[in-house]
Amino acid sequence: MNSSTPLPPASLSAFAGAFRGRRVLVTGHTGFKGSWLAEWLLGLGAEVTGLALPPPTQPALFDQLALGGRLQHRIGDIRDPAVVRRAVDEVQPDFVFHLAAQPLVRLSYEQPVETYATNVMGTVHVLDAVRQAGRACVVVAVTTDKCYENREWLHSYREEDAMGGYDPYSSSKGAAELVIGAYRRSFFSAADSPVRLASARAGNVIGGGDWALDRIVPDCIRALQRGEAIPVRNKVATRPWQHVLEPLSGYLWLAARLAAVPPAPGGAPLASAFNFGPALTSNRTVADLVQELLRHWPGRWEDRSDPRAVHEAKLLNLATDKAHHLLGWQPVWDFAETIAHTAAWYRQCGAEPASAHACTTGQIAAYTATARTRGLAWAQAKN
Repeated sequence: MNSSTPLPPASLSAFAGAFRGRRVLVTGHTGFKGSWLAEWLLGLGAEVTGLALPPPTQPALFDQLALGGRLQHRIGDIRDPAVVRRAVDEVQPDFVFHLAAQPLVRLSYEQPVETYATNVMGTVHVLDAVRQAGRACVVVAVTTDKCYENREWLHSYREEDAMGGYDPYSSSKGAAELVIGAYRRSFFSAADSPVRLASARAGNVIGGGDWALDRIVPDCIRALQRGEAIPVRNKVATRPWQHVLEPLSGYLWLAARLAAVPPAPGGAPLASAFNFGPALTSNRTVADLVQELLRHWPGRWEDRSDPRAVHEAKLLNLATDKAHHLLGWQPVWDFAETIAHTAAWYRQCGAEPASAHACTTGQIAAYTATARTRGLAWAQAKN
């Protein structure tokens, strides 16, 4: 079942030795980021099991990549602790990437209880299942840049800044980070702990295969495909735009390093929180993103600003010094390259699995090759 066309030799990296033949549990594997991560892990030779609800959109990248038949596909709700415990007990994972979440700010205003139940208690259930399993395991729990108490200031947020959140989504992710920190200190901090737990906070992620509602790139693509004007509801909001492969490379490298580095008294410094964001030059407004996308797919946009709209942050930047100094990680594609690859995926990939698979694995290979030429540690070829 865990079958995939291996990535071409030029795409292999230091990741391959960490994940080849290892059991990996990915929660949220039917979502946009989860599907990209599952594809990358399969190409690296991992034995991948996914636990998630059915794909949340139609179309869905999960279906376009035909992942249901290429990994161990489990449908289950992380709000149910028995479901999560059963998955961990049966898979006995060497690695857990916890991505399952309610990921939309605007939806969190409509479904606040469901948002907290999924993002906070779902995280509790995953971590407690790992705790009760009591076996060696590396866990990377993914949250978001919106976990910080956003004061709309100019300087970038660092890992030690306060958690918070104006809206239910953001605050639920801040609360999830508090849960992660408490589990790490309470259960996984001893030098002989079999579990190494880190959290990862990423900025606004874009890339091919995202079909969610109320996200700017999918909204753009749907309008362009219909020949309509792109509706832009918050043109001045500034975000740290990054291609989906950027944080995924960080998650994979963080997990690989956690598995390789001997633990230190009180917990290794790698067992902590990390920001994965783009270069400062990629902090652009929504209007900038739309204009750049229209360079690759001609069309038009119109201002749909609504003064009665629910609150969304206008300014948010991440500092990635910690990832750079402790992991040797840094972003690979700049703003223009990110938009170019995103537009190319949507224009070149049809509904056929073979086409979507070729586009996706081709971009993984191109991203890895660029990282290698820039001397990034994770991208260096390994046998």
